[in-house]
Amino acid sequence: MGHYRNFKLATYFVAQAAARVTREELEEQLAFMEKYLRLDKVYLEPWRGVLASHEQVEMIRDVFHAHGVEVEGGLTTVIRTPEGEKPKQRLFDTFCYNDPAMRRKLKEVSAFIGAHFDAFIIDDFFFTDCACEACMKARDAYNQAHGIAAGWRDYRLDLLRRVSEEDIIGPAKAANPACRITIKYPNWAESYQETGYNPKEQREIFDAVYTGTETRDPVTTDQHLPRYLSFSLMTYFEHMWPGHNGGGWFDPFDMHITEHYLEQAYLTAFSRPKELMMFCFQAMVNHPFTPALGFHLDRLDAALDFAGQPVGIPCYLPDNSQGEDNVQDYLGMVGLPVTCTPYFPEGGKQLLLTRASACDPAVLEKLDAWLRKTGGDAIVTSGFWDAVKDRGMENFTSIRLPGRRVTAQAYRVEEKENICVFPKGEKPVQLPVMEFRNNATWALVKAAHDEESYGMLLRDPYADGRILSLAVPDAYPDFYRLPAEVLSRVRQEVPVNGVWLEGPARISLFLYDNDTLILYPYVMEGVQRTRVRLHVRGAKALILQPRGQELQPLYEKQGEAVFELVAMPGQYPLYQIKR
Repeated sequence: MGHYRNFKLATYFVAQAAARVTREELEEQLAFMEKYLRLDKVYLEPWRGVLASHEQVEMIRDVFHAHGVEVEGGLTTVIRTPEGEKPKQRLFDTFCYNDPAMRRKLKEVSAFIGAHFDAFIIDDFFFTDCACEACMKARDAYNQAHGIAAGWRDYRLDLLRRVSEEDIIGPAKAANPACRITIKYPNWAESYQETGYNPKEQREIFDAVYTGTETRDPVTTDQHLPRYLSFSLMTYFEHMWPGHNGGGWFDPFDMHITEHYLEQAYLTAFSRPKELMMFCFQAMVNHPFTPALGFHLDRLDAALDFAGQPVGIPCYLPDNSQGEDNVQDYLGMVGLPVTCTPYFPEGGKQLLLTRASACDPAVLEKLDAWLRKTGGDAIVTSGFWDAVKDRGMENFTSIRLPGRRVTAQAYRVEEKENICVFPKGEKPVQLPVMEFRNNATWALVKAAHDEESYGMLLRDPYADGRILSLAVPDAYPDFYRLPAEVLSRVRQEVPVNGVWLEGPARISLFLYDNDTLILYPYVMEGVQRTRVRLHVRGAKALILQPRGQELQPLYEKQGEAVFELVAMPGQYPLYQIKR
């Protein structure tokens, strides 16, 4: 693989530095990096609004090659307003693709990079939000020709597909027919279609994809990205185009806590990527995050020696869908092992549907066929039901959504033996009311408000399968406020490979197809060292790897072994199931 056994370690060298760095400076910078990390590859970028010269590109390539580092190219599609022209309102100086001069420049730059490299990657500024007069005119003409009443979405999807072929792939491959081009997709997947990112069609024309796994600080930055996204988005692109997801790309920006930076690397690594990409070389030189990352890369590599390929509850996110943004990641952060896919699963025993899933107009027909075929368990959010309530929902459940909200802090949880417990949460949570007909639909968990209670986890039989409907809090982080008994009851209903977690929120469970698993509690306010219980059907013991320590179950009941484990924030033990 490279210097590490389970992944290559890559970094990115931006054009502004490529245009001016000296050989001596680069050697000094590399010395710092090599003190803590073992680089396998660098993506060398000649263009990011400025163009590095041929001589600079070749000098930098020579230095990295001399240090045993593979070199590929990079491109960031930003451009300054040409001198003398009226500025356009373009976010981050992204291109206006109705400006002929800008498009000519992109063709020129693509040909330059194609001539210098046999492979290059496009950074995630390859979108447009330009709404100048030329763009509006082109949008209106496109919408009229295609019978679309209004909106930017379909026009921008088509525009960026054409630009991909005409302005990047065509010129680069004309300069170098052997050139392979990778498109990197950003972490804000729910917004792709509004800005022109078009994986549905771009995966047919590019050679590979790459995944942005940056999560930022979710409180103080504009991007509200749950940390589980660093794992789930990787699974989405791997399922989208198996074998063609080049890796996960994270950075140190908008992070002031070292563990929050490192968690991006951990969760990206848990997805079993081909590469871990540190953006960018310049940011990581003389940065205190770098030594810490180097330490953990060796530990991650040792753990991943034992891990297979990720498995979990597949969340169906169709191409160009949006709704209940990132709710699947919040569920991942409260212990449901979730993976993502743009394709409706054909088999399996679990399935997660959110409001985004309802963007598929045939989703209810597919759900019906899946339940009949598999006899599996479909977890369905309240947002999904709200989106399909006029499309035949009544064939599946007695639940109706009247549009009311309820605030609750107390809960009623029915355990397997028909014994109820009544836990209380740490703060009130606002939920949508899911009205249901008693005995047609059964309540496993209810939220209580004074003398009334409301369904939170509801069960409907369907053919040989089941539908499990989950009321999603209005504020998704309120999943963290739910009592451990509530979360554990949800997990218990959908064990993956016979495994489920009993314990509090803000702990993720990562499962693999070779009977291994990773337990990871996040470094977050309120998360402390705690004891959790892991339920594993058919297990005789757990083996803590790579130490080889064998752990015996606390007890066994009806074929299920229960292990008591210590969960420490920031640590990621890997356990092997002995059956």
